[in-house]
Amino acid sequence: MEPQFINYKNSRIGWYCFGRGSKPVICFHGYGENAKAFSFLEKQAGNDFSFYAIDLPFHGKTEWNEGLNFQWEDLREIISEIAKDKKQISNNKITLLGFSLGGRIALSLYQAIPTQIEKVVLLAPDGLKVNFWYWLSTQTWIGNKLFYATMKNPGWFFSFLKLLNKTGIVNASIFRFVKYYIDNTEVRHELYNRWTSLRKLKPDSSIIKSFIKQHKTAFRFVYGKHDRIILSKIGEKFQQGIEDYCTVTVIESGHQVLHEKYTADIVAQLIS
Repeated sequence: MEPQFINYKNSRIGWYCFGRGSKPVICFHGYGENAKAFSFLEKQAGNDFSFYAIDLPFHGKTEWNEGLNFQWEDLREIISEIAKDKKQISNNKITLLGFSLGGRIALSLYQAIPTQIEKVVLLAPDGLKVNFWYWLSTQTWIGNKLFYATMKNPGWFFSFLKLLNKTGIVNASIFRFVKYYIDNTEVRHELYNRWTSLRKLKPDSSIIKSFIKQHKTAFRFVYGKHDRIILSKIGEKFQQGIEDYCTVTVIESGHQVLHEKYTADIVAQLIS
């Protein structure tokens, strides 16, 4: 499957369409991944759904030239451009499907345009709990300066991380996850650009829950039982008070819930 492109301001946005069904699903991938990660869904669900997957800034085929600044308004305009020739999107409410980082994107978009969303399916989503390090690195001036300096010279941070791992404050999964992203110069540069550019997409759980009840929007969460990065208890806490509209499913996986072997689990949430 070859990517398609739209021009947006000074940027070139890469995206894919999988399936030919009448029900539109807008898909947002995880950190360091790309929109092709959703392609496996076409085989089992492509007759009922059309999946429109977008490469986020500094990911995949997207060439983002608007600086380190991406907001929900940008996302809305990009989707509007894609929808111009796609009757599935323009004539129907849409479903949002997000994995990990893409979950935060989906939550932010739902918060902005809840009346246009029929359902939200989130796979091990980021965005329901504020990560202290992410907040410090992207939401504060001094933290962002320190983040930039650390990505240039990460030695002190790696030593600090090893200490936290030895004392049990940071578990082995988190240690390996973070180590991967600071061991390589190019990967560190990408991390800074990606984190900083998406910093303004900050979903507010209380607002989202009020919209869910007001608009009776179906929310479906899928978590990995063995995920040590994003825990299912976060979704279970969010679910409190909106049980009529929100379900939490835990499957036999780690963090990588967006995988072909879990197709049936994902499709079940799309059609439920």
